[in-house]
Amino acid sequence: MHVFDNGAALAEGLAEAVASALSAAVAARGTASIAVSGGSTPKAFFKALSGKALDWPNVTVTLVDERFVAPDSDRSNEKLVKDNLLIETAASAIFQPLFYPTATAEEAAATVSKQTAAIGCPFDVVILGMGGDGHTASFFPGGSRLAEALDLATPRGVMTMEAEGAGEPRLTFTFSSLQDARLLVLHIEGAAKKDVLAKAEAPGDEAEMPIRAILRRAASPLQIYWAP
Repeated sequence: MHVFDNGAALAEGLAEAVASALSAAVAARGTASIAVSGGSTPKAFFKALSGKALDWPNVTVTLVDERFVAPDSDRSNEKLVKDNLLIETAASAIFQPLFYPTATAEEAAATVSKQTAAIGCPFDVVILGMGGDGHTASFFPGGSRLAEALDLATPRGVMTMEAEGAGEPRLTFTFSSLQDARLLVLHIEGAAKKDVLAKAEAPGDEAEMPIRAILRRAASPLQIYWAP
């Protein structure tokens, strides 16, 4: 766990670590990839990362999950990323959306799975968040396809998820797609989230708190970034 005094310090520290990982990937292979989470927590981190001197045209940015809503919706993670990360020099990065204007979320998932296959695997960087119910990405307790999403045998790619309280259908990368990132990060802030994490670290069912799958079974060590 990496502990910071406040959210601003966390944002800068995480941005430095991510920029270093992406720069190393570009130096080694000529390209780099990052999948980020939505919500309000990562805004400061996005802005800090956008100012880093990276070879942005060779960096592909995508989302760990997305709501099945148009990208101009205030509920869209794509809008969040474009407004806060893909700005100034970072606007030259390659963005891979998860939402496509298809008739159903299932059709969008099939389309985006084909598109994201070209990114390669594993991701260089994956940034996850965590909800108060212990969900991460769109792995929700009681989710319609949770067992399939968390099964390592489920192929890499994007699938749909629906859950009570989640609102719109979701598009989410499978656990197999996220768990072996070269830099795997859980970004959480506030005492309440630290309490949720402590509960998740205790014995219990992954279906009850899906973040437990990341804590227990991820192939890459999980780096936890936390500030009060």
